[in-house]
Formats: sequence, structure tokens, C-alpha cells
Amino acid sequence: MKDVVSRCPIEETMRVLSGRWPTLLLYYLKDGTKRFSDLRRDNPTVSHRILALELRKLEDAGIVRRTVHPGYPLRVDYDLTPPGRKLVPLIDALGAWWVRTAGDRMGGSSDADLDTAA
Repeated sequence: MKDVVSRCPIEETMRVLSGRWPTLLLYYLKDGTKRFSDLRRDNPTVSHRILALELRKLEDAGIVRRTVHPGYPLRVDYDLTPPGRKLVPLIDALGAWWVRTAGDRMGGSSDADLDTAA
């Protein structure tokens, strides 16, 4: 990563992955290569400019690879680099955590409550 300002790996990771879009982009790219237009379709509320900025940020961090195919019309593909692929289990774990803790957020019982009740 460029411009490392801290020696804390969590702070540096959050600098790259924080915000509304980076984690969603990783989620949509985990299944393979996508074109810019595919990512726009997956994220209809993100503007063209913001999507380009977020993809550039992930590319600069070495998480996403941008491949330009010559010709007309110009075709640009995005996919995860090997370090980006290592983030997929973390993204999947976040989704699983959300599903597992839905009852807690909705006022239901938590896993801890179930453990103490047994």
C-alpha cells in the first residue's frame, strides 16, 4: 500500500476497506471477473465517478486488478488479485455473522442466551 501512515495493520486495512462501497465491490467480484458496467448494474445507487474512484483505490492497494482490452469499444475488466482473494472468507464471514445475529438485532434471543439456558 502507498502512503502508509500507521504501523497498525487494522488502521491501514480500514483505510482501504472503509466506506459504503469497497466491501460490496469485493463481494461482487468474489465470483469472478466483471466489467465496469456489470459493477454499475450490481450497485445501481453508486455514481459512475464514485465507482471509478473506489475501484482505483482498491487497485492501488493491490486488491483489485484492472485489465484494459484494446479495441473499440474499449473493454475494461476487474477481478480480485491473490491478496484480494484472501479477503473473500472475511467478506463471507461478515455476511454469515449478519444472518446469525438477526435475532439479536430484532430483539430475539442471542447465541449466548441459548447457551446459558441449556
